[in-house]
Amino acid sequence: MLFDTHVHLNADQFDEDVNDVIERAKKAGVEYMVVVGFDEKTINRAIDLVKNHDFLYAAVGWHPVDAIDMTDDHLQWLEELSSHPKVVALGEMGLDYHWDKSPKDVQKEVFRKQIRLARKVNLPIIIHNREADRDIVAILKEEDAKDIGGIMHCFGGSVEIANECLAMNFHISLGGPVTFKNAKRPKQVAQAIPIDRLLIETDCPYLAPHPFRGKRNEPAYVKLVAEQIAELREIDFEQVARQTTANAKKLFGIS
Repeated sequence: MLFDTHVHLNADQFDEDVNDVIERAKKAGVEYMVVVGFDEKTINRAIDLVKNHDFLYAAVGWHPVDAIDMTDDHLQWLEELSSHPKVVALGEMGLDYHWDKSPKDVQKEVFRKQIRLARKVNLPIIIHNREADRDIVAILKEEDAKDIGGIMHCFGGSVEIANECLAMNFHISLGGPVTFKNAKRPKQVAQAIPIDRLLIETDCPYLAPHPFRGKRNEPAYVKLVAEQIAELREIDFEQVARQTTANAKKLFGIS
């Protein structure tokens, strides 16, 4: 019934109990998950994980924080992986102005290269955006990202920015922050955007929803995200679960 569109089961935090975590997710009603790889180590782990579970899919890309480390060989590798039968998207990619490991101009160039690759291989993209709303929107427009669309992952922007992204063929994905008491923007977005463009995620092991805030997040908790959205929209939980799952399956081409 539930589709967690962004998990990092390939993270070190799950080394000891990843199979238990997957079982808890299944018991909570999570039928599909996309494991997101964002550098060499996590991409390899994502591919290994999805080989062993028919309900797991992968996204592969290069994180903006590590943009300075990406080489042309890495880009070629991403292109090769794009034809893997379990790879359903490229990403996460984008801009992150919170950390200063990679200069902004390097981040932008790596972002553009990955959008161009996604257009070439015809896969949707998963966008990481931290403190870079305007530059993200500008680059997506300039690179004609609307041709492939994708996901604004763990969206934290305004309704105005959300609408600009919707106009470019992007879905809006909400995670744990929508459950936080003082998180006004995610709650406003949850109420405002069309339900057929809405997705849910955990971004586990990060950003655990209330009442687990500050602890390790896991896919089972995506149910709490769906419940909060249902409450905000004043509709049944089952409607949110059913629609967001249908949205994700259509976007990723999962029958």
